[in-house]
Amino acid sequence: MKRILLLSLLSVLLTVVFAGMAQARTLDAILASKVLKVGTTGDYKPFSFNNNGKYEGFDIAVAQSFADRLGVRLELVPTTWKTLMKDLNDGKYDIGMSGITRTIARQKEACFSQGYVTFGKTPLVAASKASKYKTMADIDRKGVKIGVNPGGTNEKFVKANIKNAEIVMFDSNLAIPVAVADGKVDVMITDSVEAIYYAATNPALAAPMLDNLFTRSQLGYLMPADSYRLQDTVNFMMDQMILKGDMAKLKAEYLHMN
Repeated sequence: MKRILLLSLLSVLLTVVFAGMAQARTLDAILASKVLKVGTTGDYKPFSFNNNGKYEGFDIAVAQSFADRLGVRLELVPTTWKTLMKDLNDGKYDIGMSGITRTIARQKEACFSQGYVTFGKTPLVAASKASKYKTMADIDRKGVKIGVNPGGTNEKFVKANIKNAEIVMFDSNLAIPVAVADGKVDVMITDSVEAIYYAATNPALAAPMLDNLFTRSQLGYLMPADSYRLQDTVNFMMDQMILKGDMAKLKAEYLHMN
């Protein structure tokens, strides 16, 4: 009787434990459910932007293309940069698509698609002063003001590399391009994709050093660890989009990249 009771308690305990462990969905499970769950932050133009409840951007368009190719419905799952990995590991979404940088730290916990955009740190400046900034030495000198938003990779880069210019902190990242255009600061060092976007959408701004980026990184689509078939399928769909010209069209439309 005691043995039976112990086995029963063990069975209940294991049931509770495994019930609390979210399992990543396989490709077969996604297809069977007829829903592709994509996690996105909605705060990073031009990849993912929550425009009053409607998500827009390059990655949102690619996500819809994935769902269409798989013959399933797209469900966008809100996440944040702080909870990005936890939400993935908790099984809240199948693929993370929000301008996510491929890093070894994330790769240790998950897996990535092939890279789809290569970018790096570069200056965003007023178009009228673009000819003044051709090298890091032109930026890192006394009299130059650099706008920085605390807490991100832009701040880390600036604090590690700027020794002479004045660093001006801004509470909102979105406020810095406006300050550059208005002449309140001279430079914003940011990701090249963001610099291209602002330069293309605001004639008062320019990105003069796109051919000589300070760093090199890639964006990729994030998936649960060991989800090799899903990863292979995502890469396959990306290759199809490249071959058919769909990827180039979306990059031209959203990223202003040829």
